[in-house]
Amino acid sequence: MESPDLLKDFENMQHSQWEKWKRARSLVDNPARETVGFIEGPPTMNGESAYFLSINRNKKSIVINLKSEEGREIINKLIERSDIIVENFRPGVPEKLGISYDDARRIRPDIIYSSISGFGYNGSFRDRSGFDLSVMAFSGLMSITGEPGGRPVKFGVPIVDIVTGMFAAISILAALRYRDITGKGQFIDTAMIDSAVQILTHQATYYFATGRNPERTGSAHASIAPYQAFRTRDGYIVVTAGTQKIWENLCKAIGMQDLIADERFRTNEARVKNRNELESLLEGYFTKRNTDDLYKILTEFGVPCSPVNSIGQALESEEVSSRNMVVELTSRLYGTIKTLGTPLKMDKSPGRIYRAPPALGEDTMEIIRELGYSGNKIKELLDKKIIMSSI
Repeated sequence: MESPDLLKDFENMQHSQWEKWKRARSLVDNPARETVGFIEGPPTMNGESAYFLSINRNKKSIVINLKSEEGREIINKLIERSDIIVENFRPGVPEKLGISYDDARRIRPDIIYSSISGFGYNGSFRDRSGFDLSVMAFSGLMSITGEPGGRPVKFGVPIVDIVTGMFAAISILAALRYRDITGKGQFIDTAMIDSAVQILTHQATYYFATGRNPERTGSAHASIAPYQAFRTRDGYIVVTAGTQKIWENLCKAIGMQDLIADERFRTNEARVKNRNELESLLEGYFTKRNTDDLYKILTEFGVPCSPVNSIGQALESEEVSSRNMVVELTSRLYGTIKTLGTPLKMDKSPGRIYRAPPALGEDTMEIIRELGYSGNKIKELLDKKIIMSSI
C-alpha cells in the first residue's frame, strides 16, 4: 500500500535563491506535498544544471515580479492558501517587497513563516550577506578542517547551507505541531551562523574546557586514536577504533598483538598522546597491502573500517542501491534523470521522491489558473512581465 502524504493538506511557498533554502524545502517536502518556489552552473544533465537538479525535486515553479503591484497581488493570493512560507532574503528586504511575516500574517494569521539568512534578524551582522564559505570561516569550522600545518579548507559539500536547511526544516515541523495544539502560527528565524556554531559540538566544548583552540587534525580524531585514514598500497582505508575492544581486535587482525600491552598504546589516552608513533607503525603495515585485502580482514575481526571511495564507487555500491538512495525521475522537459533518494525511512509513512525538478516557471500557468486568473488577464500578466512561463 502506498504511504500517505503526511503534508498533503499543507501548501508551502518558497522565495529562494541558494541551497540552504532549497534544502529546507526539500527536507520538508520529501514526505509530503508540493512547494512553489528558486545560480546554477555546469555540469549539465540533459541540458539542465546538475546543481539545480540536485536540490529542486518535489517542487513546482512559478515566476512572479515581486516589485510590481500586480505581482504582490498574486503573492497575496498564494499566501491565502499557504501554510508555510520559506524565504532567504536579507533581513529588511521582505518588508520592502511587501512579503514580510507581518504582511503574511495579516492575510493568514496562522501562517508559519521561515526566514533563513546569514546572520539572523538581530545582532551586529544582521544586514550582512552570508554564503556557505564565508560563514564557515567566521564560525571557526574552517580552522579545524584540513591537514595539520596546512591551509584551512572547505568541506566537500556546502555543509553550512545543508545543516541550516535541516534546522529550518526541523523548526517548521515543530511549528506545525505547535499550530496543531494552539492554532497559532509563528515566525522562524534560522541563521547560518547559529547552525555553523551548533555543529562545532565537541570542538567548542574542548575550547570551553581548556581555553585552547582545537587544531586541524586532517582525517584524525582529536580525542580518539587510531581513528583516521591510512595510506595503503593502492589507496586509502579509514580505521575507526572507537573502543578499547575494537583497538584490541585491530591489533589481532594485523598480527600486532604486542601493541595491546605496549604502554605507549595501552589506553586511548596513551594512544592519543603518542598518535604519531602509532600512525607510523600502522601505516607501515597498511602500505604493504591492498585496500580490498585490508578491508576484508579488518571487517572479519569486527573493526569498523572502509575504503575511501570515490563518489562513483559509493553511488554504484550495492549498499547504497539496496537502500534506494539513487532513484530515477522523468521530466517531459529534460527526460530521465538520476537523483538521490531520501534517508527518511519510516515504516508507516516513508519519504518519497515523486516529482522531477521543474524548469524555472514551468508551473506558472497551472498555478496562476488555480488562483482564478484566465484568458486575457493571463496574457496581460505575461506581456507586462508580471509573471513568466517556460512552457
